[in-house]
Amino acid sequence: MALNPFFLQGSASEQRLVQDLINEQLKIYGVEVYYMPRKFIGSDTIMRENIVAKFDDSFAFEAYVQNYEGFAGSGDLMTKFGVRTTDELTLVISKERYEDFISSFYTDGDGDTKLTSRPKEGDLIYFPLSDSLFEIKFVEHEQPFYQLGKLYMYELKCELFEVSDEIIDTGVVDIDDNLEDEGYIATLTLAGYGATALYYTGISTNNGVNTITLINDGFGYSSPPVVAISTSPHGGSAANATAVAITTAIGAGSTSFSVKEIVITNSGYGYTQSPTVTISGAGGSGAIARAGIGTNVVKILRDGTQVGGSKYAHTPTVAISTSPSGLSTANATAVAVVSAAGTISDVRLTNAGFGYATAPVITIQPPGSVGMGTGNFFLNEVIKGQSSLTTAIVKDWDDDTKILKISNMAGNFALNEVIVGSATTNEFPGMGQTASYTIFKIGADDFADDAFASNVLIESEADSGLLDFTESNPFGSF
Repeated sequence: MALNPFFLQGSASEQRLVQDLINEQLKIYGVEVYYMPRKFIGSDTIMRENIVAKFDDSFAFEAYVQNYEGFAGSGDLMTKFGVRTTDELTLVISKERYEDFISSFYTDGDGDTKLTSRPKEGDLIYFPLSDSLFEIKFVEHEQPFYQLGKLYMYELKCELFEVSDEIIDTGVVDIDDNLEDEGYIATLTLAGYGATALYYTGISTNNGVNTITLINDGFGYSSPPVVAISTSPHGGSAANATAVAITTAIGAGSTSFSVKEIVITNSGYGYTQSPTVTISGAGGSGAIARAGIGTNVVKILRDGTQVGGSKYAHTPTVAISTSPSGLSTANATAVAVVSAAGTISDVRLTNAGFGYATAPVITIQPPGSVGMGTGNFFLNEVIKGQSSLTTAIVKDWDDDTKILKISNMAGNFALNEVIVGSATTNEFPGMGQTASYTIFKIGADDFADDAFASNVLIESEADSGLLDFTESNPFGSF
């Protein structure tokens, strides 16, 4: 039979009283936390999975902590892969307060569609007492069970959040600053304003080698071949000219090389006639070159006075003052060699010139004019490589060291390419000049620690006889 209509199972006023009492208790005995709704901004093109999440809203509200004896979970676990913290937290919040002061104020990415009216699994809770983020794993919405015919609260089961490639930009300094060094997948060392390299010249007044002309580039070289120049009649090792070969690949992706150019490392002196040039080694053949000599030719000094400079991301231009002879063919030319450390490791002559009365001045282009950068990057700013078209999101930027930490990398950046930020777009209004820098060094997965990687050791021990795989039928012979 139907319920007795003269006895109420809960009136609106009674329900209102219970809700008010719960709200008041939470305000008195609760703690202030921040609710951060998850927004999906990227999806996998094949499986259509949401793979990129963004947290750019935060709402302060009161919550009661059920964990009166400390965090639940397994706590701090010492494993083979390091220390893992598995703290769990249970919070109780008011259903009415959530609906009135949180869900009614945040929207989707378009700014006009209200999101769910209840807390969602996957949203984050910032817990200021421990300065940590917790992820909501389960929302219990029926406890206590329909008192007076209504539900009044949510019970949030949370676990310590493990940051991966999420974008967190809430505007709350305590939250955002706490995550600057977490969740990045690569570091880019960018070319800042380095020091200019300094090299000095001298002249060989007694006939030195000034040109080496390549007649045949040869083929089949696996590496730069050895270039030998016949000895000077003057005698002494310093009088002997030296040179090195520069090779180029024969066809795209080929491992076979030909000689592209021969550059002079020492002009030598005392030659009475053009010396012979022999190209050998490296598995190839066919390269032929001819040397020329001249008076008062340029030589590069290697006496310890050289300064390699710093922060060279590209090969700079090298200028040598013109010869007094007035002939264009008499002017010396040279190229610089950039080391992996970004210094100028050597300067080599492509033409030693002739007719110089005094040692000419050699000028090396400063690093600041070779693809150097300007501006600053900002948290969660999108950067883009101008040649690879790779994009990524900024996690941290150190203007002093020029180290950029990034996440959500789509593609692969290339060394020496220019990356440009988006700070002057609508997403970052008023941020000033767009940052633009040249990539000097790429360090992927910098936070990986090989000290705990023992896969090879485990496999080796297993193969050595620890595990027996000779028996094909463990239950005996067929």
